Amino acid sequence: MDANEYGALTEEMRQAYQNYNPRRDALAEARALLTLAAEKAMAAGALPAAELPAFIVEIPADVKNGDVASNLAMAGARAFKKAPRQIAEALLAHLPALENSIFSKAEIAGPGFINLFLSPAWFSSVVYGATLNGQYGRTGYGGGEAVNVEFVSANPTGPMHMGNARGGALGDCLAAVLDWAGYNVTREFYVNDAGNQIQKFGKSLSARYLQLYQGEQAVPFPEDGYQGEDIKALAKEFAALHGDALVEAAEEARRAALIGYALPKNIAGLERDLAKYRIHYDVWFRESALHDSGAVQAVVDRLLASGACYKAEDGAVMYKSAQFTEKYGAANKKRDEDEVKDEVLVRANGIPTYFAADIAYHYNKLAVRGFSRAIDIWGADHHGHVARMKGAMDAVGLDGEKLDIVLMQLVNLMKDGKPVRMSKRTGKAITLSDLLDEAPIDSTRFFFNMREAGSAMDFDLDLAVREDSENPVYYVQYAHARICSILKKLAAEGVQYEGPVAWAGVQFAEPAELDLIRAVSAFPAEIVLAAQKYDPARITRYVIDLAGAFHKFYNTCRIKEAEPAVRQARMALCLAVKQVIANVLTMFKITVPESM
Repeated sequence: MDANEYGALTEEMRQAYQNYNPRRDALAEARALLTLAAEKAMAAGALPAAELPAFIVEIPADVKNGDVASNLAMAGARAFKKAPRQIAEALLAHLPALENSIFSKAEIAGPGFINLFLSPAWFSSVVYGATLNGQYGRTGYGGGEAVNVEFVSANPTGPMHMGNARGGALGDCLAAVLDWAGYNVTREFYVNDAGNQIQKFGKSLSARYLQLYQGEQAVPFPEDGYQGEDIKALAKEFAALHGDALVEAAEEARRAALIGYALPKNIAGLERDLAKYRIHYDVWFRESALHDSGAVQAVVDRLLASGACYKAEDGAVMYKSAQFTEKYGAANKKRDEDEVKDEVLVRANGIPTYFAADIAYHYNKLAVRGFSRAIDIWGADHHGHVARMKGAMDAVGLDGEKLDIVLMQLVNLMKDGKPVRMSKRTGKAITLSDLLDEAPIDSTRFFFNMREAGSAMDFDLDLAVREDSENPVYYVQYAHARICSILKKLAAEGVQYEGPVAWAGVQFAEPAELDLIRAVSAFPAEIVLAAQKYDPARITRYVIDLAGAFHKFYNTCRIKEAEPAVRQARMALCLAVKQVIANVLTMFKITVPESM
């Protein structure tokens, strides 16, 4: 075969493996074979004619008795009025010939389980797919559906905290998983630059500014003001630029000037810290834009017109929360008080509440910008707002099921086995910036994706900085670097990988090889499951297991000393694992080292 023929064959194979999902394909083919076997058995009279029951086809936890297992015989006992074992025997007797399938044989186990064994060709195909497709793991599952993922959305009146560190990693990695699963994803930060918290921000800045010239005794600080040192620092910066020019100004004018100076600086700081954390948003959506455009009032008017709201005696606009939240409340439990009480949308003074703006914001996502699904990452303390927000989408004429909320539990920062609650630098609560000064970004992003969002977690600073196999991210990165080292050493000795043609006749047979290939085969399916469950931690756990399977393979199967064709096959398997690890780490914006 000349170079042109080889190149054409390789390109043809590469095209064949786009969006390749070997586990899905195996399960689909097993279901099709068993369905056909049942139809043939009924046609032949081996089974009575009946409607085929729902049945399971799955990858068993223990594959020693088969790579794919089905309960069709047990599920069909009532429909076929036979013992499961008899049904299984009839099914296998009418199973289509497996020579043209991805299975090599089928067996009956126990009371009637049907087990199918994948063929050597299937195992080779997995390695082909992972080595020929640099984007192996990507699927078309999402069909290009437009999805908005909004996360962090920290209050711009102060710095981000530890919860935002977890929410940032979770949201960014969830967006990446959805992208790899075939969705069209937009990452979004909602800037709360309007409303009560901004007014409080202005009051706090104004008080600190006046205190610089009139003293703290003369200017009492607001009881509900923001007490942080960052407020003092911003007031001092403003004073350094403008002096006492606003001391005698009207309070509203002074607050507006201070907000106009400080808010953009804070937002820029949020963007800077998130960029350091490797998070970049497609959209920074400002709450003020909703108010300025009339979108908030338009939503309130829409709700009034539909009867979902009413005007109270004092002129406030009230939302009938109870009639729209029942659908989304916890089943068989007493509903949250906040879910059933009427909610203020517009205060008696005519100022809309945050809830009104929030409804308008989500209406904008789903109705105006046309996202088919909006996903928000919220702290667990917002659980009472979930049913209200989903119900509000129904009330405004949309579908609340298109709004999904991922609730995220708290993080405990640990050092020397003890909780760390205060920053050494400021003596205040730990911020995202503090954390990134202490812990490597690779470890931080990886660690925050090791537990599902609904689980509380401890972040171990001591473990995050360790450079050994106890540190999970180091363990995974080392597997990638080890493969690079193996291939470099072989290349130095004149052994290059020659492509799939060089090992076309080789069958993987060693248990460690087969286990590793099974692990590689699971990657696209895990991406889809992570997208379905909004759980990027599945992928982090998966890649740790893959690294473990590789280390076991490397310690069991010789590469350099193997016969040339086998050596090529094992080099291909190394490349397949290398590709998967690189894809996971790149997807999660974690360094992919070639040496360690």
